[in-house]
Amino acid sequence: MPITKVNEEELLDRLTDVFRTYGYDGASLSKISEATGLQRASLYHRFPGGKEDMAKVVLERAGQWLFNRVLAPLSGPGTPAQRIRNMANELHSFYAGGQNCCLLDSLSFGSDDNAIRQHVQQGMSAWVNELAKVAQEGRVSAKKARQKAQDAISQIQGTLVVARVIKDYGPFERMLAELPTTLLGKQA
Repeated sequence: MPITKVNEEELLDRLTDVFRTYGYDGASLSKISEATGLQRASLYHRFPGGKEDMAKVVLERAGQWLFNRVLAPLSGPGTPAQRIRNMANELHSFYAGGQNCCLLDSLSFGSDDNAIRQHVQQGMSAWVNELAKVAQEGRVSAKKARQKAQDAISQIQGTLVVARVIKDYGPFERMLAELPTTLLGKQA
């Protein structure tokens, strides 16, 4: 039986799961309605722009999480290695140990909406920039720090795909544990 009322936080959790699981194109209104327990009319009442509005709200929320739980701690107290480990712990939680798909990835394709693409691009760029800053604090040159940051995010995304496909979360766990060394080298 469909849920007739759902609080905002629960609604956003369910929308996030749909977009994370099916991507933008695959997140049909039928799937969204089924996951949220809300009829299409209720969804359009809350999100007059339809699926694009839903995706934007989900991305804004994910962006806040990324800022608060990943980017801000990278510039917080502690050694560069400690801050990278803190970020890795947050990523472990957010991705349920590698069981959840990356929302930025799943929303990066399928939408013709430039605002959605731009939001995804800004989130990824901010993440690369913050990781590069931490690597530079660990005495890595600016050019090499940027490369290492991009490589680290590529490894995060890649191991999420591998974990999901083969149902083995070990590669994701190992990659998170190795992030300080990936970014800082032997001094981690």
